[in-house]
Amino acid sequence: QLQLVSSGGDLVPPGGSLRLSCAASGFTLDYYAIGWFRQAPGKEREGVSCISSSDGSTSYYYPDSVKGRFTISRDNAKNTVYLQMNSLKPEDTAVYYCAATDCSNYVRGFILGSWGQGTQVTVSS
Repeated sequence: QLQLVSSGGDLVPPGGSLRLSCAASGFTLDYYAIGWFRQAPGKEREGVSCISSSDGSTSYYYPDSVKGRFTISRDNAKNTVYLQMNSLKPEDTAVYYCAATDCSNYVRGFILGSWGQGTQVTVSS
């Protein structure tokens, strides 16, 4: 079953940085496009980044709300995908999840498999 585990969430001040990690067991991440998603209280889950599979050239996708601040990357040797978040804002506060997805449809929360346990990111002074 395609279920990934996200970690690395924390409480950080506005303007701070954080790196989230996404790991899998039992299957190889580089065969899949991987997305990062977030859900804030009272809001729908939204996609915040996507990296294409390692089959061919790599493509990266970001919505305008995080473009220039968030960077997604993968380390195939560690079977891990990362989300580097810089210049964090209070509105970035949410539970963050990673999942296998389709980068053409990730923004609205489309995933393959099921949601794993997310990691809480809180941006506050």
